[in-house]
This record gives sequence, C-alpha cells and structure tokens, in this order.
Amino acid sequence: MIRQAKGKTPRRPPPKKPSNSQKDPVGVYCRVRPLGEEDEECCIEVISNTTIQLHAPDGLKANRNGEFKETQYSFKKVFGIKTSQMELFEDVAKPLVEDLIHCKNGLLFTYGVTGSGKTYTMTGSPGQGGLLPRSLDMIFNSISPYQAKRYVFKPDDKNGMEVQNQVDALLDRQKRDSQTSVPKTPTARRFDPEFADMISPEEACKAGGVDEDSSYSVFVSYIEIYNNYIYDLLEETPFDPIKPKWNGAGTPLKNNIEFIPPQSKILREDQNHNMYVAGCTEVEVKSTEEAFEVFWRGQKKRRIANTQLNRESSRSHSVFIIKLAQAPLDADGDNVLQDKSQVNVSQLCLVDLAGSERTSRTRAEGSRLREAGNINQSLMTLRTCIEVLRENQMCGTNKMVPYRDSKVTHLFKNYFDGEGKVRMVVCVNPKADDYEETLLVMRFAEMTQEVEVARPVDRPICGFAAGRRQRNQAFKEELTRRLEERGGPLDGDSPTVLNQLLQSFPPLPPCEISGPNDDVTLPRLIEALEKRHKFRQMMVEEYNKTANMLKSVLQEQDSNLLSKENFLQEQRGRLGEKDKMIQNQKNEIDRLEKKSKMLEYKIDILQKTTNIYEEDKRSLQQELESREQRLQREMSEKRRMESRMQGIVTDAKLKWEKECERRVNAKQLEMQNKLWVKDEKLKQLKAIVTEGKSENRQPQRPSREKDKVPAKRSASPSPVPTGPPVRPLHRRSHSAGGERWVDHKPNTNVDLDTVLQPNIPNAIKVNAPNEKALSKCDKYVLTHQEVASDGEIQTKLIKGEVFKTRGGGQSVQFTDIETLKQENPVAASRKRRSSESGPDGEPVEGSWTDVETRCSVAVEMRAGSNLGPGYQHHGYPKRRKP
Repeated sequence: MIRQAKGKTPRRPPPKKPSNSQKDPVGVYCRVRPLGEEDEECCIEVISNTTIQLHAPDGLKANRNGEFKETQYSFKKVFGIKTSQMELFEDVAKPLVEDLIHCKNGLLFTYGVTGSGKTYTMTGSPGQGGLLPRSLDMIFNSISPYQAKRYVFKPDDKNGMEVQNQVDALLDRQKRDSQTSVPKTPTARRFDPEFADMISPEEACKAGGVDEDSSYSVFVSYIEIYNNYIYDLLEETPFDPIKPKWNGAGTPLKNNIEFIPPQSKILREDQNHNMYVAGCTEVEVKSTEEAFEVFWRGQKKRRIANTQLNRESSRSHSVFIIKLAQAPLDADGDNVLQDKSQVNVSQLCLVDLAGSERTSRTRAEGSRLREAGNINQSLMTLRTCIEVLRENQMCGTNKMVPYRDSKVTHLFKNYFDGEGKVRMVVCVNPKADDYEETLLVMRFAEMTQEVEVARPVDRPICGFAAGRRQRNQAFKEELTRRLEERGGPLDGDSPTVLNQLLQSFPPLPPCEISGPNDDVTLPRLIEALEKRHKFRQMMVEEYNKTANMLKSVLQEQDSNLLSKENFLQEQRGRLGEKDKMIQNQKNEIDRLEKKSKMLEYKIDILQKTTNIYEEDKRSLQQELESREQRLQREMSEKRRMESRMQGIVTDAKLKWEKECERRVNAKQLEMQNKLWVKDEKLKQLKAIVTEGKSENRQPQRPSREKDKVPAKRSASPSPVPTGPPVRPLHRRSHSAGGERWVDHKPNTNVDLDTVLQPNIPNAIKVNAPNEKALSKCDKYVLTHQEVASDGEIQTKLIKGEVFKTRGGGQSVQFTDIETLKQENPVAASRKRRSSESGPDGEPVEGSWTDVETRCSVAVEMRAGSNLGPGYQHHGYPKRRKP
C-alpha cells in the first residue's frame, strides 16, 4: 500500500515572516444601494468612481456653529446604485479567486449597517448572483477538467490534507455510495429554487494560467459566529428515524425533524501557527450545483436555529470557507504525487459581518440586548486591531494587536500578518436615518485602507517536467489511433486488429478428420498451433523489447529535461538570492532612512515642544509679575481704604456723639418746656382762684443762653409778670381742599391754647400711620412740634402725597412744610450784643445782633430734592425783623 501523504497550508513557516517584504494596502471598496422610496431623503452623493460625499440630513447640525458639515471619503473604487453584480465581482472577487487557484489565500468581508445590502452583495438573488456563487462558479469552470476523484484528498482534522491512494479512495467512494443519507453529486441543477439561474451562461468566467499538471479538489465549510460563539452550520444532527419527535406543545414536529441546539466550536492553532475551527465539517464538492446545495443546507439550518432560539440573523457573522487542495501529478501523469511536501491547500474566506449599528437602535432588551452588545464588541475589537496595526506601521511602534479579544479577529489574524490578500466591501444605505451609523462606517473604512498587508509569497513548484498530463493524454490518443488504423473500426464492419494478427500467423492446415483412424490431421494441427504459439511469444518479446527501449528513451529525455530544468531552477534560485540580498539592502537603506526621518521628526517635535514650553514659561512669568504688581496695588489700595474707613468711622463717631448730645439737650429742653407749660396752667388756675393777682403775672420761659445757669424749678408756681396778654399770631394753613387726608398727630405733641389750630376737614386722624388709612387717602400731613431758636414752641405741618407701590403697598412723597409759630412782644429781647474790646482792652458790649440775622441760611422743603423724597436746600438770606 502506498503511504498516505499529509499536506499543509500555504502560509508562512513559523516563526519567521515571509521573505517578500513588499506590502499592499487593504483594498476597501464602497457600494451604495438604492433608496427604498424615491421621495426619501438622501445623505450620500457619489462624486466620482473613487469618492463619495456625505451630507448632514435636515434637522441635524454637524458642528457647533450650526452649519451643515459635508465630508468626503475616498476608496479604491466606488460602485453606484446602477452597478451590476458582475461588475462588482470583476473588480473585487475575481482577483482573489485567481490567487486561490495559484496557491494564495484571500479574505473578503462585507461591512455596514443592517439593511445596507451586505447579504445581497455576498449571496445575491435569482438572476443576480452575488460574490459567493460567482466565485464558486469561476473555480469549477477553471479546474473542472483537472479535478481529482473524490476522496483522493481527505482532511486530517488538523487543518491539513492527506493524499490517499487509489484503493483507499475507491473504498471511501463505495462507502459513500452505500449511504443513502449522503446525497450524490447531482447531474442536473437540482438545488433549491431560490438559487436557480443565479448566474447566466453568458456571465460565466474562467481563470487563466491553471496548472494542468496538478489535480484539484474543493472543500467548503460554513460557520456562524454569534455572541462570540462559533457554530458549524454543516454539522449533521443525529436523530432516531423510528422515535417520533415532539415539540413543546405536545404535537409532532413537521417532517419528523427535531431541533437540537448546535454545539459551539473552539479555535485551535496548527503546526504552522495558523488558526482553524476544530471539528468543523469540510464537505468535498465537485460542481457549482453541489456547492450551492451545501451552502443552502447551511442557510436553512441557520434560519431554523434563529427561529427556534429567537435570534436575528443580522446580528451574527457568517463565514463561508472555500479550500482548494492541489498536488502535482507523478512523472507518468496518471496519479497524484504521493509527496506531502508538494501538497498545497489555499483558502478563500467570504465573511458577511453583522450590522454595525448601535445597540440603542436594535431596540433589544434583556438577553437580546447583551447579545447585541457582544456583537458590537466583536466589531469594536476589529476596529481596535485595525487601529493598532495602523499605528504600528505608521509610527514604527510594536504594540501587541488584541486579536484574541474576539473570535472573528482571532480566526483571521494570519491574513493581517501577511498570509493573503484582504479586501473589504463597505455597503452603505443613503437614507438619512442611517447618517450617524454611516458616518462611523466611513471613518472605519478610511482607517482600514491605511493598513498595509505583506504580499504573500509564491509557492514552490514541482520539479517534474511540464506538460506531463498532455503527453500522457497524447500518448493514449496516439495508441488508440494506431490500434484503430491497424484494426479498422471496432464496430465489426471491417477486420479488427485481432484478425490482422491472425493473418500474419502461419496458415492453419485443414482440420477435417476423415475417420476415426485419421492420425494425420490432429498431429498436423497441433504442430501448426505450436508454430503459431512460438511466433506469438516471439512477437510479445519483440514488443516488450521495443516498449522498454521506447520507455528508456523517454526516461532519458525526461532526465535530460529535468536536469536542464533543475539547472535553470538552480540559476533562478541564485538569482533570487541575489535579488533577495539586494532587496534586503534596499530594505535596510529604507529602514535607516525612515529611522532618520523619524528621528528628525522627533527632534523637530521636541524643538517645537521646547519652544512652546519656553513661550509658556515666559508668559507665565509675565503673568506672575503682573499678578504680583496687581497684588501690591490691591494691598496698597486696601491700606488706603482701611485708613479712609478709619477716618470715616472716626468722623461718623464724632458726628453721632454730637447728634446724641444735641438730641439729649433738645429732649431735656422739651421736658423743661412741658414742665413750664404745666406750671403756667397751675399758675393761671391759681390766679383765677385768687381773683385779682393773675392779671399782674407773666409766664417766664427758660432762657437758652449758654452762659446762664438754669434755675431750679420749684414746686410752687412762679410769679406771673404784669402786663396785658398777647395772643400769638398764626399763619393760615394752605391745606384746605377736597382731598382725603391722613392727619398724623403723635401722642407726644403738646396741646397749645392758641387761637389758630391746624384743622383739616374730611381727614382720618391717626397717632401712627398704617397701610389701611393710607390706602383710603391721597394726602398725608404730619404735625410736628419743636423748640425754636428763641425758646418758643413751633408747630410744623409736613405734607406729602400718597402713592401706590409695585408691591401693592403705599408710599409717601413729601412735598411741602408749613410752620406755625407764636411770639410774645413784651418778653425780654433775645438780642445780644457782640463782644467788643474797649480802649483799655476790657470787653464791652457791641451792637445788638439777632440770632436769625446770624443764621443766613433757611431750609425749605420742595418736591424733587436730592436729600430725600421732597427735600431740597436753598440758601438765601432771611429778612431781618423790624
């Protein structure tokens, strides 16, 4: 039995990186889907085939100034609403399929919000096949004549491939044919009607440069990543066909199929440090129809799981993996080469990512909200990995990329490390409701296309001569042709090859036996047959000798050709080493130049930072000096204010001391006047009683002379001076009118027995003003008594107007003052002489002066004064008394 060979994936040998240092940026494409309704508001405009522009919708201000902000984003190519699926496939997926056939890996994923057309772009619809069915169709159109028989390549469950011999492969095929549960490859298009006629024959394409001296086999697997768990959508669910299945309601399930929750899978690392899903089902397919059938089976299982588990398909990542195993043919060109070092496995991953909208927009609650958060967390991890890769490449840092934070990034980390091309199709919906989510998608796409991925290296080719399959096929055709030329047609109308060979043999003698005693015919026949047998053996030996000679010649030619090809390969290897050395030197020069530029950039940044710090230092020092000066000024102002306030306090203190002294003296004088009035009344009463003595008495008032000591008032009434009494004269009040007045007379006023008394008709008399009385009147008068300069009591009527305030109360504005004063003409004169000095220096009395003459300033209260409501000073000399 021929030993089984185990293949390996075409990825970098650990732990070294690929020798090819050339890098390509991640190809990011943008596809704009049509609006659902024609009158719907649009926020995206296609500027060119590489640029789109976003407009902020109505009611949304993009900046603080209240202006609409328009942003433009550039891509490798932009596909508008009129782009067909075929045009998209030609630009995006076709190069990846060609690389897959040439032993290179590829990753293609769609990204966008829910409803932006990701699934339509990846899967398509009947008549408009997407990227996935077109990729499968192109693969089988290219390798269909060179496919190996089923089970020649077999997965080893460790991300590798085993090559079986013809006997083991035949046994596996017979085992598969005996199992009716496993569907055979359909000869007609018997796949689900939903995928019928997805690709028209006119749109079929084929890759060029396929190695005809290799055999190929295609394996597909279909997984789903939901809530950061991996599920196999092609895993066969075991069930009992005899035992009926029941649902939760107690009724049999349709088609006797019981739903069993799928088991999550884990990620593992193979011997080449590549990530794979352990235990994932890999189905070998031999045609596009069979691949469609397998894909649709996974889709149905995904829908059933979403329905039974109450999940949304848009909140999970689906990954369809296409593996292409290829191995060269042997020297004869008949069988696959049993050499594990020559078996290559390349894969193309088609990923339909979940919607990137925010969790608040999904309107999920409870566990659904947590699951949506996990999905968004996986997309956030993808963004974080892209950001770290971009920072490491642009800034020269070596930060660790957090691939392990999410199953999606962990599964495809080898692609970003340089194991294949990476392309992304950003699907956007131009409606205004998706503006904010689309803005985030555009920013992520703009950042992704700045990441560079190392270009994958070419896999080594087999050392056998090229064209083995064609030579073997030509040899078979030539042999068949020559045999047909010798024997003619094989339908019996002309002699066959066997008849020609029989004619070249010696003729047979007559075979008729004359009788039972005929001993000549049989020996003669036996002799003729022996001669023919010897002749046949001689022809066989000659044929074998000729065949061996031809085979040796062919082997010699093959060895010569192989040696020449080995020599050319050796020379190419040396040339490659020289090129590699030159490339390494160029890379070193580029690295040093980049390092030099980076150092210069850092020096420039440090210089700018130093200048900024120096400027800040100077500005802070100036600010400190200005603040110190301001503090000094404030301190001096504070000291000046303190001294000023001390002076004001001292002046106020002296003023209030004088005012208190004056008020005390006035109060004492007022009390003396009250006592004097009472004494006068008692004296008058006594005079009436005595009937004759009262006419010769005159009341005496205390003098206000400062040099006279007031005499002590006795309990008995003083003698009344003689002389006729004189009635005091009063100026008539001007307050008569028809308004309502508030007559305010304090209880402390003295009742004077004068003829003229203030009398206001239609007035409300109060001892203290109140709001009730003021609200009923529009005039106010205050009767105030005080001692005049001559010692007499004078009455002042202070008048004002009542106004309503804004708060609903009452206020009084004083407008005028009337003074009622009485004088006694027979009383002692209040005039005094001015002190003058005589000739001898002794003081003598001067001319008589009057107190009122000495006071040349009077006070009159007018409305609108600045001293208060209704007060104003007017300085003018008073008229002297005659």
